[in-house]
Amino acid sequence: MSEENKNVVGRWFKEFWGNPWNPRIINELATADIVVHYPMHEPKRGRAAVMKFMTEFREAFPDLNFWGVGDLIAEGDLVVGRWEGGGTHTGPAFSDFRLGSLPAASGRKMTFAGTTVLRVQDGRIAEELGQEDAITAMLQLGLIRLPEREHERGAGRPGGELPASWNNRPGYPEGPR
Repeated sequence: MSEENKNVVGRWFKEFWGNPWNPRIINELATADIVVHYPMHEPKRGRAAVMKFMTEFREAFPDLNFWGVGDLIAEGDLVVGRWEGGGTHTGPAFSDFRLGSLPAASGRKMTFAGTTVLRVQDGRIAEELGQEDAITAMLQLGLIRLPEREHERGAGRPGGELPASWNNRPGYPEGPR
């Protein structure tokens, strides 16, 4: 059973997340009530929602491509895979990110990685629950920014210098850092 489930997930990764993608894979390998959830996006439930999401994602990022890294791990009805990928936003505006929207053809590139747990039910993907490096992707897309740091403007350490006794571990060097 584990090898069969790994084969299903391997096809899903290649044909759903790979480039080129195969839209027919959704009807072929997803359960009718499939759930796809990654923190960057609102959860998608059902084939129609998953198809809409992926169609819009790929229109916005025509070169979108994700691939597996390392071996798939299977236990019972669960398969875990690590992946890398990304794409360049050269298409229409895209508003499916939880943290904001991109105007048409922003030219922004994202490259990031993650880990996904998929539940296989009767030879079909029932759930895809992923954890991606959303911070990296959102920074690259300009949807979030790092706070400006005073010390990078030459103002010293934010909040001022540490007192000489800031670390009271025996033998630790004294004085401000």
